[in-house]
Amino acid sequence: MNFKTLLLGFFLGLAPFMVMAGSGHDHDHGHAHGPVDQDTAILKATKILESLVTKNVIEQSWKTIKLSSIEKKVFKDDTEWVASFENNKIADVKKRKLYIFLTLGGDYIAANYTGK
Repeated sequence: MNFKTLLLGFFLGLAPFMVMAGSGHDHDHGHAHGPVDQDTAILKATKILESLVTKNVIEQSWKTIKLSSIEKKVFKDDTEWVASFENNKIADVKKRKLYIFLTLGGDYIAANYTGK
């Protein structure tokens, strides 16, 4: 194995970690470009939901689900937008409510079924 092959393998191995580090999980919360209003947060959360369906992260039945609620919540002294969507077509009751977390600036943080 030559040095170039070894070096390439090393950097390819690090690539997933480099992507994760820059994927909006730094909890900067959008201070650089200021907070978005509720209507913009709703639009962004809905687009994220559509993206999760397109990427097959969540079931296709979520595609037609509308926003149930959106509010600002404080987590560890940081305020975030939390959008919730409810899908009664999901068999697992624990996965019927999907929460999408955004920074106040409207950037995607995470999505889960717990709201925490």
